[in-house]
Amino acid sequence: MKRLVILVSFFLLNTLALAQTRGLPDFTELVDKQGPAVVNVSTTQTVRGSPHGQMSPFPFDEDDPAFDFFRRFMPHPPGRGIPREFQNKSLGSGFIISADGYILTNAHVVDAADEITVRLTDKREFKAKVIGADKRTDVALLKIEAAGLPAVKLADPAQLKVGEWVVAIGSPFGFDNSVTAGIVSAKGRSLPQENYVPFIQTDVAINPGNSGGPLFNMRGEVVGINSQIYSRSGGYMGVSFAIPIDVAMDIQQQLRSTGKISRGRIGVVIQEVSKELAESLGLPKPLGAVVNAVEKGGPAEKAGLEPGDVILRVDGKAVDSSADLPRMIAAIRPGTRAVLQIWRKGANRDIAVTVGEMPDEKTASAKNSRGGPKAPEQAANRLGLVVSELTAEQKREVGIDYGLLIEEIRNTAAKADLRPGDVIIALISRGAATEIRTVDQFNKLLARFEKGGNVTLLIRRDEIQTFVTIRNISGD
Repeated sequence: MKRLVILVSFFLLNTLALAQTRGLPDFTELVDKQGPAVVNVSTTQTVRGSPHGQMSPFPFDEDDPAFDFFRRFMPHPPGRGIPREFQNKSLGSGFIISADGYILTNAHVVDAADEITVRLTDKREFKAKVIGADKRTDVALLKIEAAGLPAVKLADPAQLKVGEWVVAIGSPFGFDNSVTAGIVSAKGRSLPQENYVPFIQTDVAINPGNSGGPLFNMRGEVVGINSQIYSRSGGYMGVSFAIPIDVAMDIQQQLRSTGKISRGRIGVVIQEVSKELAESLGLPKPLGAVVNAVEKGGPAEKAGLEPGDVILRVDGKAVDSSADLPRMIAAIRPGTRAVLQIWRKGANRDIAVTVGEMPDEKTASAKNSRGGPKAPEQAANRLGLVVSELTAEQKREVGIDYGLLIEEIRNTAAKADLRPGDVIIALISRGAATEIRTVDQFNKLLARFEKGGNVTLLIRRDEIQTFVTIRNISGD
């Protein structure tokens, strides 16, 4: 009996120990070692005008001579000063990447700042200089004059696994060195208007002030920079995003060595390949990035790329979705020859393109292709579209010498992403694109489609071209 009690006790002790080892992780050692390398970043910006949106109590502009007279001799309403300048302060986070004072943070944390102060955990404060910032990836590199500083260790984000524990340290709402933890929810996330960062998605609590702070794995290595949250309230709602540290380190290296960021470009407009578009192009399944338009004189045009081509691989690496392509091309050094595997007219082929360089800031003035004279009342075609051939003036405005202007949208087409003023350039069938030049030609092409089928059109809207699929066409 005594022996049985000893065996049961031994079993229970081992079970308890095993449960403890499999329980929630302990972050104390990580925070103790890595916390000193995390800094508070505060900025000051001088803004001209009245703070907090206050209106001037005087009915004159500040440039009016009467303004100065009233300012001197008339009493101001209580609490309503009229300062010409005020200080706008903001807070963020950052982390030290080298003992001699280089610090990484977000570009939006230091954007337009007149003065930047970095505060360490030992309460020392330093004025920081911006070595460079890249708005496209939201990465900024700062420098403080110090030596012997604690620096973080860097990880390889490629080794990061979904479901793995991660820890954020930062200054949410100004509370220095706050620690939050969670797991990796997803990798390689694409966000709207963010084409150059494969974000790490986590459920780590991130709030205003955490921006620019590090995201650690359980080995105490930085895997990313906390950058954004998805929120309907402005506060944390369980979804946050971090910039992979390898992306950030590549940016900081370029900023340190050249002071600017060099990215590749090939001069194409692309979109995602939907299931319907894949069927129209003859692709076995939806993947890659379909080319909507090719820039005249650009690298892609010189290489022979055409609208309707689907880019499947870049130098052997698969393009799983259209969001992958900008990042892959941007990572190629300008002047380098890249091989694109494309899908054209039902077959794969390779095209070599010499990658160009992306300008620092791309601006484009949109031309309005609408506003032309409306055609007389007429019946809609099988797609539920009332179309007309472009006038000479409209051709000049659009910048092409063919196409049909959509005047009105009815019935089936109303469910598609089409708008009056769009110009139909081509119809896609069996992987081939046919240029649309006349109404009669367009209607004859539509007559070949079976009732209930899908039709894919290449349309031009202002200066952008895109593919639109109209489902379940009528039999009329």
